[in-house]
Parts: sequence; C-alpha cells; structure tokens
Amino acid sequence: MTNSTKQTGAASDRIYIFDTTLRDGEQSPGASMTLEEKLQVAETLDTMGVDVIEAGFPIASNGDFESVSEVAKLVKNAQVCGLARAGAKDIDRAADALKHAKNPRIHTFISTSPVHMKHKLQMEPEDVMEAIATSVARARDHTDNVEWSPEDATRTDHDFLCASVETAIRAGATTINIPDTVGYTMPQEYFEMITMLRERVPNIDKAIISTHCHNDLGLAVANSLAGVRAGARQIECTINGLGERAGNAALEEIVMAMNVRNDLMPQWTNIETQMLSRASKLVSSVTAFPVQYNKAIVGQNAFAHESGIHQDGMLKNNQTYEIMTPESVGISKTSLVMGKHSGRHAFRDKINNLGYQLGDNQLQEAFVRFKELADRKKHVFDDDIIALIDDEVAKGIDRIKLVSLRVVAGSHGPQQAVLKLDIDGKETEVESTGDGPVDATFNAIKALFPHEADLQLYQVHAVTQGTDAQAEVSVRLEESGKTVIGRAADTDTMVASARAYISALNKLLIKREKQAPDSLTA
Repeated sequence: MTNSTKQTGAASDRIYIFDTTLRDGEQSPGASMTLEEKLQVAETLDTMGVDVIEAGFPIASNGDFESVSEVAKLVKNAQVCGLARAGAKDIDRAADALKHAKNPRIHTFISTSPVHMKHKLQMEPEDVMEAIATSVARARDHTDNVEWSPEDATRTDHDFLCASVETAIRAGATTINIPDTVGYTMPQEYFEMITMLRERVPNIDKAIISTHCHNDLGLAVANSLAGVRAGARQIECTINGLGERAGNAALEEIVMAMNVRNDLMPQWTNIETQMLSRASKLVSSVTAFPVQYNKAIVGQNAFAHESGIHQDGMLKNNQTYEIMTPESVGISKTSLVMGKHSGRHAFRDKINNLGYQLGDNQLQEAFVRFKELADRKKHVFDDDIIALIDDEVAKGIDRIKLVSLRVVAGSHGPQQAVLKLDIDGKETEVESTGDGPVDATFNAIKALFPHEADLQLYQVHAVTQGTDAQAEVSVRLEESGKTVIGRAADTDTMVASARAYISALNKLLIKREKQAPDSLTA
C-alpha cells in the first residue's frame, strides 16, 4: 500500500506531466472558467509539481490571449505552453502571449490523417509536410522549446507519420506529441506505434515523445501508460479527465497508477500526490462539472466501504480492500463537525485540510457564509463546507449577482418570486409569476437579464442528510451551440436554484466572447 507523496527513480524513467485542463479541459461542452478561476487552477498545478501547463489557445479570443499571458506571469516553476495551428498568425500570437513566461513553450499542430487532410484541411500530403517544416521553424524562431503534434496521429498512415515526425524534429521540435485525437486506438496498438516511431525515425533521439489520449472508448489512461511503456516520457492529461466529448486521460489516475504499481512501471513523476484531491475539487467547482461518485482516486466513494464483508476486512487490516491510503491523495477520513461557535482559525484550518486555499477576501466571505449556515443548521459537516466553498470559489468576478429573493409558493397559485439582482454594479428588482416557485424565480431572472438561452437541465440533490441539509442545484443552459453549467448550494432550495441559474448565465457571458478563429492561413 502506498503512502508516498512523491516518487523518485532513475533520470531515464522520469515522466513529465503536461496538464491541459486550462485548454483542452475547458473545451468540454459546458465548461468555462473566468480569468481568476484559471489563475487559481494554474497556481495549484504549479504547486503540485506539474511540469508543463497548457494555458490556452491565444488566437481563439482576446480572453484566451489574456489568460495565457496572465498565467505566464503567475507560474513560478512549470513551463507555460500556448497552442497554435500551423500558421504564422497563430504562432506569433502564441509567442506574444508567452513573452512573460520564465520557460515558454509553443505547441503547434496540423492534421496528418487522410480523413482530416482531405475533408478538414483540404490539403495534399506534400502541402501538409511543407506546413510542418515552416510552422515548426517559425515557432523555433521565438523559443527553443517547441512541441509539435500530428493531429489524429493514430489514424495516420505510418510511413507518412514517420516522415512528418522526422520533418518536425529537423525543423526544431524538441517534443513530439502523438495524439489519439478521437480516442480510437487500443493500448497494444498505441504501444506499437510509439515503438515504431522510436525504431524508424532516425532523429527521434533529439526529441521527447509525448502521449495525448482521449477517452472515447474509456482507454485514455491505459493508452497513455502503454505509451510510457514503449518509451514516451511526457503524458498530456487533465484534472478529473476533463476534456472534449468523453474527456482526456485523467492526471490523478495516471500518477497514482505509476505510484501504486511501481513494481511493474519504474517510471515516476514529480507530482505531489497529496494535492490531487484539492486539485480535483477546485477544477470541479470552477467548471461546475461534478466528479462522479465512483471516479477512481478522487471520487466520493473511492475510499468508501459499504459491504459488510469489506467493512470487516477494513477493520482488521485496511490493506484488505485499499491499495493506497486516502491520505496519499489528500483525502481526510475524518468529518469533524463544526458549529456556530467555531472561530476563523478553526475554519481556515478546516478548509486547508479539505484541500482548499483561499485568498483573504474569499476566506472572509466564505467564513461569513459559514456562520450564517451554522446559525441555520444544527451540525455543519465537511460536505456542507465543501459545498459552501465550491459555491464561493465559483462566483469569481461575476457580472450578475443575487442580492435578494423572496418566493411565495403553495397549493394555491399563482406562485410568485420577488428578485433583486446586481447587474454590472446596478441593482434592479422585479416581481414575476410562474408554474411553481422555480419557474417564477427563473422568469424573474429572465425579466431582469433578458436572454435566449434554453434551460436543458435542472437538478437538485441534498449535500448531507436531514431536513436542514443544503441543497445543491445544477443548471445547464444552451445558447447558439454554446453549453454552460452552473452550480450552487444553500439550505434554501430556491436561493440555490437562483444562484445556480445566475452562475450559468455568468459563464455564458464568458463563453460568448470565445469565437472560432479565422480560417488557417500561413
């Protein structure tokens, strides 16, 4: 059983962790982060030992450019990476965003599979090969830390893939990433592909091979580890496996797989594993993507034992049913009950133990809400505090804020909601009716902040047990193909509902700013 937080080993077995939560992760339908939230995530990744942070796609929008630039200024240890297509404008824009980074990396890519070249790029193979050489060379003019990716590599002709990789390295690429862009490949296939590249590409020793696997068949982690076994020394992944469609390889699963099964895999990372739970909670809260209860490593049930046989074994020796300790990934077994007499110091200590680090202003606001909650609840449990902190972290710098809500409900209608919002610093109030209190509340929000977004999901669940439990509400909105999710918690279900809807609206405002970049031009 593992209790270690960091591994060590031979230098040749060192695996570099490339985290793309802020770029590929944010491309998940519904996921959007404010600048402040991205900086929180970046700081956490940097502290926990991530080697490379892919901060965004600078040419995608002014917001993305600013995010990459600010992350570059903030990060102290990790390399900061910006994504760019194989065009001069993309590459120059990425370089400009990274100019404040201590160790910048430009990551440029182009599709190499037949289906992508024909239908997406509408380019001939020889033109793609030329674009590889010119784009990598241009990136190299800005920095000697250049990564190149053949998009859809696992469906690319092997001869063409080998020639492409050789060309990229010759042009100056120092990292070669092999993406399983659509999550198509199997572990043995991926192992053989990495092995083939190492055997057939004559200058492959001049670059580090990286994996980038998607989870469409649920094989992203298995494929990434197969790539490592074949000689890859960088893994691209995300916290909680966040990412487009079924997501990316999950950082926490990859790190702990190598940590626990070091007998079969001598490879090691620089990740402080005790911070995994903290990172998971933070990313979950800022994206409003809940972590599934049975998620490996960081899920709520990852170290829970309900079966009588399992409980009996655990009481006798925890190694009977646990292959790692909860403490090794930053999960506390205790659920200390706090109440209205608990002070600020105890509250700060509690949230630190739960894996959160808040600034002074956030801590003060969270503490005020905690005291209010403690006045309404007999017992405040860990899950209550987690829901409260997640709600506080998720607020960020919002344009729309809830000031007050009063609801009239009951068996005789119409149900009413009197709502006051702060919109861009100006308070306005409205009274609305609806088919039930939730409908009335949402109608009031629409009246004060008109929009055309469709409500796709409204979901409520209790955070803890009892009639005084906090309700956690999730709301999903869709507008013009853009999907966002808002979450909020409160002992009053209507207040939680209003806050969740407003959270989703604030995220939608961010997403509206993200436009598809112009067509690729060299």
